[in-house]
Amino acid sequence: ETDCSAMAPPPKKAPVKGKVVTKKKATAKFNIDCTTAETDSILDVADFEKYLKERIKVDGKAGNLGDKVAVSKDKGKIVVTAESAFSKRYLKYLSKKYLKKHQMRDFLRVVSTNKATYELKYYNIQENDDDAGDD
Repeated sequence: ETDCSAMAPPPKKAPVKGKVVTKKKATAKFNIDCTTAETDSILDVADFEKYLKERIKVDGKAGNLGDKVAVSKDKGKIVVTAESAFSKRYLKYLSKKYLKKHQMRDFLRVVSTNKATYELKYYNIQENDDDAGDD
């Protein structure tokens, strides 16, 4: 017979009673600022909000927002609040997909302005009229 008592794991300590450990739900809040595109009336923020609600995937299913993800509209901004792990990059991906679908990808780009905000900005296109008169 072999003695296995030397290999036995140390006894587990009982949890300390009296202290209640509450886990904070990691809430992520992201903004997509569409004010410049909306003021020029080339983008409908309500339609964009509807698109995001339909397309955001939760647990591998699109349109399955439930209580974990909330998409709301605040004037020219769209606010996405998520209780579960949520990527800001995923919002950029969906925004670019929306712009492509509506043929606005050539005029607007999705730029990060701070840690929690994307902004739809126009491309800076400089017209070079200086070269037109030269032979």
